[in-house]
Amino acid sequence: MTTTPSHTPTVPQLVLIPGLAADATMWQAQLPAMPAALQPVVATAQARPGALRIEDMAALVLAEYAGPLLLCGASMGGMIAMEAARQAPERVAGLALLGTTARPETPDMRALREAAMELFKQGKLREVIEPNVAFAFHPANAARPALVQAYLDFVLGAGAEQLVRQNRAVIHRPDARVHLPQVACPTLVVCGAADQLTPPECSAEIAALIPGASYTVLDDCGHMLTMEQPEAVNQLLLRWLAQGGWAPKSE
Repeated sequence: MTTTPSHTPTVPQLVLIPGLAADATMWQAQLPAMPAALQPVVATAQARPGALRIEDMAALVLAEYAGPLLLCGASMGGMIAMEAARQAPERVAGLALLGTTARPETPDMRALREAAMELFKQGKLREVIEPNVAFAFHPANAARPALVQAYLDFVLGAGAEQLVRQNRAVIHRPDARVHLPQVACPTLVVCGAADQLTPPECSAEIAALIPGASYTVLDDCGHMLTMEQPEAVNQLLLRWLAQGGWAPKSE
């Protein structure tokens, strides 16, 4: 008697990894556009209470999904994807890194995060998150009520505990620049031209370190690329997948 596996081991699975305090909402425009054969899924490992470090989050993603993986991470999700490529380079068939950084935390950013975490512990989530909209989005997109509300809903919905834990994980993230030159899979690097949280220079650095990486800067876009410029992001992801032979090539 033969059985058909739910996912053929030789076909990589596409795993979309959200950013800090984010969930599947930030990928809602990407999921239906990705090839069904890749069984695209949004990771939840980063939201688990036991995931205290970027290294833990990456290990959980690798443990949850078997076989070769295509990892697409945004912001903190990109940090997790890069760490997963370090932990199991033989398993990562492709990387897409959106609005992220390979650098360790700076003293100034650590101080800002520490102050924010104290407010989160006091239950003052809105006092921190609502002003952050101006940093998360391009000004034109920050003026789109529905877009901003979707962002506020999932960040505030994450709750104080998750916001504190994930910010602490980001503070103590490893310096991914050390291992990026060893990445040998097809890699896409994208950032928003107006990204104030992980400026284009951070993405340019990643692209320069990974051999053969493709690098694109999106105009009229801030940090929340998948929500601000969904069609452009989808086109870039499909091109990346086609480069690796996992999606039909477009003209």
